[in-house]
Amino acid sequence: MSDPTPVIDDLREESEELDALVAKLSPEEWRLTTPAPGWTIAHQIAHLYWTDRAALVAVTDANGFQTLVEQALAAPDRYVDDAAEQGAEQAPADLLAAWRESRAALDEALRAAVPGARFPWYGPPMATASMATARLMETWAHGLDVAATLGVSRPPTARLRHVARIGVRARDFAHAVHGLTPPAEQFRVELTGPGGDLWTYGPEDAPQRVTGPALDFCLLATQRAHRADLALTAEGEDADRWLDIAQAFAGPPGAGRPPGAGRPPKGTPR
Repeated sequence: MSDPTPVIDDLREESEELDALVAKLSPEEWRLTTPAPGWTIAHQIAHLYWTDRAALVAVTDANGFQTLVEQALAAPDRYVDDAAEQGAEQAPADLLAAWRESRAALDEALRAAVPGARFPWYGPPMATASMATARLMETWAHGLDVAATLGVSRPPTARLRHVARIGVRARDFAHAVHGLTPPAEQFRVELTGPGGDLWTYGPEDAPQRVTGPALDFCLLATQRAHRADLALTAEGEDADRWLDIAQAFAGPPGAGRPPGAGRPPKGTPR
């Protein structure tokens, strides 16, 4: 049983880095449009606030989370955007304070979770480390949109290992939400981390494999860049199809970004 503390610590650091980006913005800057169609910076932070609160309910009140699932099922095409829109209507200072409060409460709940606990979610149930990883993945992805809007370079960090791992583990889920049968065999995934080290997943002798930069795989799995703009290589028909549908997040398939929509500017890895 793995200790979830490192990923909870990394989630806190990822959140604080994004917090520092938005904390000094003017009300006008909070209304700047981000690469996500129809979403401003306020929408991006409101979404993180909403999902942090949902995660907190999942960790502390399974019955209460079932109510959230029922609400999502009642409006599957709108519930994410509706929640972001509602949150974005708050004054920026109030929204930022609410996000900070929800982050702190979730951090405390994750650290207090009983070893081996599993929590309900909009996708498969999650262990403590997986829940923290999912929150880090979303925080990183929405932080990319905020940074792109502000013209800020956010160099990739070793925290991407968590995003890559959940992207790999979500392979079968990505097939399922597209109505496809997941491949029976495992793939080999070899990703080059920001520091030049190799991150590997799956059997070394697997005939189907995916290789490339870890940043590119994370951009693909969070649907922040189109496959055509990324340096990822697939060997095998099933592996190739996976790169067309990969998603690390729960819920229905995302629309993704069109080819040529751009990718984060290069920075110095750290």
